[in-house]
Amino acid sequence: MARRLISAVAAVLAVVCILPAITFAARDMVAAKKAFVVEGRVFCDTCRAGFETPLSTYIQGAKVRVECRLKATGEKTCSFEGTTDHTGTYNILVADEHEHETCQAVVVSSPIIGCKAVLQGREKAPVFLSHNNGIASDTRYANALGFQKDTPVPFCAELLKTYDQYEV
Repeated sequence: MARRLISAVAAVLAVVCILPAITFAARDMVAAKKAFVVEGRVFCDTCRAGFETPLSTYIQGAKVRVECRLKATGEKTCSFEGTTDHTGTYNILVADEHEHETCQAVVVSSPIIGCKAVLQGREKAPVFLSHNNGIASDTRYANALGFQKDTPVPFCAELLKTYDQYEV
């Protein structure tokens, strides 16, 4: 009888001690799920083609911002900034869910002299920052953002001819 009582007390103590630990661990996992990493690249359009080409270069030290706005009013709710690494890649940590907001990655500045003009149409990219969309990963990938060179580099004319699909 004493053994059963000791076993029962031990079981109750185990539940009392283990249950809060499981609860805290689950809460930490939920909190971790509320953060996202927005990843993308920033390039210099060296041929002024309007898109990435084999002659495009990736910009180290470019500044990028992730901004979210309320869908209903357009009011800015948050902003997170980051800088590209030596491969032109940025990884910006964004806190919280943004299911009822529109978010986008936006280029801010380029450190490259002669490649500081924002490439129209490639200055921002939408990102969906909600766990309620079927994406299992917390990493969200944005389309490449770009700046354009003041003057095209040599060999661009030859390269751009390879993109011609139709003869005129």
